[in-house]
Amino acid sequence: MSTPYSLLDLAIVREDFDAKDAYKRSLQIAKHAEELGYTRMWLAEHHNMANVGSSSPQILIGYLANGTSKIRLGSGGIMLPNHSPLIIAEQFGTLATLYPNRIDLGLGRAPGTDQTTARALRRGRMESVEEFPNDLDELKAYFSEENQDSKVRAFPAEGLNIPIYLLGSSMSSAVLASQKGLPYAFASHFAPAYLIQASRYYRENFQPSENQQSPHFISCVNVIAADTDEEAHYLATSFYQTALGIIRGKSYPMKKPVKSMEGIWTEQEAAAIQNMMACTFIGTKESLKPQFESFFQQVEVDELMVSTNIYEPEKRLRSLEITAEVLGRN
Repeated sequence: MSTPYSLLDLAIVREDFDAKDAYKRSLQIAKHAEELGYTRMWLAEHHNMANVGSSSPQILIGYLANGTSKIRLGSGGIMLPNHSPLIIAEQFGTLATLYPNRIDLGLGRAPGTDQTTARALRRGRMESVEEFPNDLDELKAYFSEENQDSKVRAFPAEGLNIPIYLLGSSMSSAVLASQKGLPYAFASHFAPAYLIQASRYYRENFQPSENQQSPHFISCVNVIAADTDEEAHYLATSFYQTALGIIRGKSYPMKKPVKSMEGIWTEQEAAAIQNMMACTFIGTKESLKPQFESFFQQVEVDELMVSTNIYEPEKRLRSLEITAEVLGRN
């Protein structure tokens, strides 16, 4: 098994700790992932969530890039409707100038928050889903050398070759990614329903573009790995408790693992989480291999992006090590 592997992080705040601790842990795992051969590490934009520290991925990308030397860093993603395309071009142009050939720009069309907060972010500029392709084209234009004759130019972004990725969890994002000839990252770690359908459509209908000649499909999955299966399932209870907050519409800090989830979630909540987190792999190096092999038989992926939510920092680092060993570069 040899599949390029990457990492998604949300800088989740742990119970009894603060956001500063979350940022330090993000840098710690970025350094560790770099040593282990992870291709890239992305941070996701979220707002009005007390225990999700990645409200400003642009700033965190610079922080992580300054503390590493070769791993690619980027957004998974920037929620473009929340921002002016010009501002995003300027910000990522600055990052790419400071850290050449290391910056990715992943874009999503969802707000990354509730509608009330979205209105506060956008100051009344409530763009519809239909306007996202136009914003995408505008952003791409700012990066192009052809924009030099425009009255509005993005410095220092103009002329920089910053890879743009489209993010999504639906067929509409698969259609747009294939039409625009963009690499496509699917959020199967929390919305797996259309994974197989979207991946097939994207590959079959991909239209080559100037910067992307062939399809590149990334699937994001949850991985909790440990030296014993018992320990892996024990560590996974922190992840389950975080997921429970999503089901209940609350932002829980990452809680310490527990021996049993009984009494913490209801049967209905457990079933909902198991369905939502269907693309979750828990176990040892030996038990994870057949799980991944079965997954790859169902879905053709060019890169696997892992989300690993474990309370104890050292256990999280160990999980990343085991994942790297299973996926084949070490």
